[in-house]
Amino acid sequence: MSEVWTEARSDARSRASRRVRFRGGPALGIVLPGLPQLLAGRLAAGGYVTALWVGLVTLLMYRWERVWAAPTGALDEQIAFATLALGIAGALAWSIRDLRKGRDPLPMSRSQWGLASRAFRKNRVAVLAVGMVAFFYLVALLTPFIAPFDPTFQGDLLADRLSGPSATHLLGTDHFARDIFSRLLYGARISLSIGFVAVSISITIGTLLGAVSGYLGGAVDSVIMRGVDMVISFPRLVLLITIIALFEPSITLIVVILGLTQWPQVTRIVRGEVLSLREREFVQAGAALGFSRVRIVLRHVIPNILAPVIVAASLGIGDTIVLEAGLSFLGLGVQPPTPSWGTMVADGRNNLLGAWWISTFPGLAIVFVVLSFNLAGDGLRDALDPRLRS
Repeated sequence: MSEVWTEARSDARSRASRRVRFRGGPALGIVLPGLPQLLAGRLAAGGYVTALWVGLVTLLMYRWERVWAAPTGALDEQIAFATLALGIAGALAWSIRDLRKGRDPLPMSRSQWGLASRAFRKNRVAVLAVGMVAFFYLVALLTPFIAPFDPTFQGDLLADRLSGPSATHLLGTDHFARDIFSRLLYGARISLSIGFVAVSISITIGTLLGAVSGYLGGAVDSVIMRGVDMVISFPRLVLLITIIALFEPSITLIVVILGLTQWPQVTRIVRGEVLSLREREFVQAGAALGFSRVRIVLRHVIPNILAPVIVAASLGIGDTIVLEAGLSFLGLGVQPPTPSWGTMVADGRNNLLGAWWISTFPGLAIVFVVLSFNLAGDGLRDALDPRLRS
C-alpha cells in the first residue's frame, strides 16, 4: 500500500510539474506573478497574487509623484511606500519560489496545524473572507497613495457641500464639502488599527492570566477568576462611557480601554483549555525533569492552546470595530476632525434622505469588515476543531 501511495504521489507531482512548465514556467512568473499558477488551475492562489501585482503596479503608475516623494514625507507615507514595495517584491518572489519549489498536490503533513490548514483551504467562504480582511488592511496602509483628497480638506461650501457621488467625488461630500471617499479610507486606518491593537492587548492579558490560573489553581485561580467575574459583572458599554467621560477622549485612550475590558472572555477560554492540558503526560514530564513553572507555561502549555486563542482574536476584532464605531457615534470615541467610521455615520444621521451617502458608505464598510472577520473566525474555528473537520 505504501509503495502504491508513493508511486501515486510521484506521478501526481510530476504531472503538476510538467503542467506548470508547459504553461509558461518562471518566465511568465516574472512577467506577471500568479499567471503560471492560474494556467495550472490554481485559481485561488494565482488569482490573489495576480490581482495584488496588477493593483499595486497600477497604483504605482497612477500615483508616481506621491510614491516618489513618500520616502522623505510623513510617517504614514513612509509606511505606505514600504507596503507598496514589499507587496510588489513579495508577489514576484512568491510566484517564482512557488514554481521552483513545485506544488505537492497530495501533501503528507499529518500534524494538527497541517490538517487544520488543509481543512481551512477547503472552506472557500473563509478563504475569501481572509482575502477580504487582507485587502482592507492593505488599502488602509496604502491610503496616502489612494485617497484623492486630504480627509480634513474643505472645498467650496457653496458649490460642493452635500454633493452626491460624481467623477470628482466618488462617494460624494459631507456638510463641510469634505470628500467622503478620502475620509472613508483614512477612517479605515483608525478603525482597523484600533481593532487590531486593542484585541492584541486583550489576547495577551487574557492568555497569560488564563494560563496561570488554570495551571497553578488553588488560591491563585480563585483570585484571578473572581477578578474576571467582577469585570464581567459591570455593563461593558456603561463602563466604557464612564471611563471615557472622566478623561479627554483620544485614540490611545480608546485602544487601552477597549483592550483592558475584553480580556475576561479570553481568560475563561484559556483557563478551560489549560485545565485539560495540565494533567497531560508532556506537562507532567516537564515537571518531573525539573522545569520551572514559567517555562512549562510559556513553552509547553500556551503553544498548545493557541487554536482557541486565534479564533477568539479573529472574532474579537470585529466586535471591537463595532464597539469603537458605537463610541464614536455617541461622540465618546475618536474626536473630529479625525475621521472614523462611527463619526462619519453620526455626521449623516440628521440627513439620511437628502444626503444618504454620508452615513451609508461608512455603514457598509463596517458591515463588510465585521462580516469578513466573523466568517474568517468561523472558518478557523471549524478548521482548528478536530470534531468539526469534514
